[in-house]
Amino acid sequence: MATANTRALDRRELCRAVLADRGDMLVVAGLGAPAWDITAVGDCPENLPLWGGMGAAAMIGLGLSIAQPRRTVLVITGDGEMLMGLGSLATIAVKRPPNLAILVQDNEHYGETGMQETATRYGVDLVAIARGAGFARTMLVTSADQVAPLREAIHAGAGPLFAVAKVDAASLPLVLPPRDGAYLQARMREAVLGPEAHHQL
Repeated sequence: MATANTRALDRRELCRAVLADRGDMLVVAGLGAPAWDITAVGDCPENLPLWGGMGAAAMIGLGLSIAQPRRTVLVITGDGEMLMGLGSLATIAVKRPPNLAILVQDNEHYGETGMQETATRYGVDLVAIARGAGFARTMLVTSADQVAPLREAIHAGAGPLFAVAKVDAASLPLVLPPRDGAYLQARMREAVLGPEAHHQL
């Protein structure tokens, strides 16, 4: 039987707190609510909000963290997207990029397809799965006083870090990023590599 999520943070306020004074952090957001949230906090070239590719956010973050070892890379995604990409946790744990953090905003629902309940509502523990995959650093965030330590852990550079934050399932106003995936990719590439990036293969 499903159990009610009584430990719930406002996901947009969580995102705002985590991204405050982010410096040159690169942020990948899974499709749906995480993409809307990072855009609501402030759109910028260092953001890569995904419009598709469900299950791919963590692996994109892994690629960025390996390619840019001096920059913190944060993946913000949802529980449904992370459940689809569970295999990525094993790869990330083996590669152990110290500059990568994954934050799952877990509202226990598929927010983009009709609010069907996800497996996390029935007790599936993403933090335990990450530990089993080999993540040495994990966090479960269920209260506002845990947000500052989460932010510190993301910036500490001793990753990879896997964190789950239990967030409210309320529908929030949409703040949509640009819809052109090629443009989003190109602007991040230029932000990372400089204005000559479009000439590089």
